[in-house]
Amino acid sequence: MDIELLVNLTSKAWSLKILALLHSGVPGRQAPLIAATRASRTSFASSLNHLVRLGLLEKNPGHGHPLRPEFRLTPTGAMAAAMAARIVEIVPDDKAFAIIRRSWAVPILAITELPKRFSVIKSGLGAITDRALSTSLFVLEEQEWLKREIDISQRSPYPTYYAVNAGKEINRAIGLSIKP
Repeated sequence: MDIELLVNLTSKAWSLKILALLHSGVPGRQAPLIAATRASRTSFASSLNHLVRLGLLEKNPGHGHPLRPEFRLTPTGAMAAAMAARIVEIVPDDKAFAIIRRSWAVPILAITELPKRFSVIKSGLGAITDRALSTSLFVLEEQEWLKREIDISQRSPYPTYYAVNAGKEINRAIGLSIKP
């Protein structure tokens, strides 16, 4: 999995949770998955369709009703589901998981293993806006998953960011799946 797929994967709120549940053995039908995620039907359906478009899920042929199909993981989806399960295990409570559901939280943690400047993080994520990045950095710093330090060794001081605490654990869980 590359960083672009990770950004796409986490762009829908419930994608990681759905993958983690399928990895843990929850049946691939909508009713059990909706009950386990506690997501709204609309948000859940959007995330499920997104996973199908990404090629991480597919309809299980010969199983389920045409209006209520059963889904299964594709080979790429199985790798993503293992990563999602590791992340969900690190962040089991709903308040902290709400931060993980934010579009940019997981990709930011994925690339901040070492201290990085704002501009380097932005270029590593591609389509992120300055506002979305600064908001996400602030939220992750407030949660104490990201540390901000000011580097004064240069003529003009600048902040660097790197994953700490649970953010570091999430980084490691993702790092097992991300290809350089």
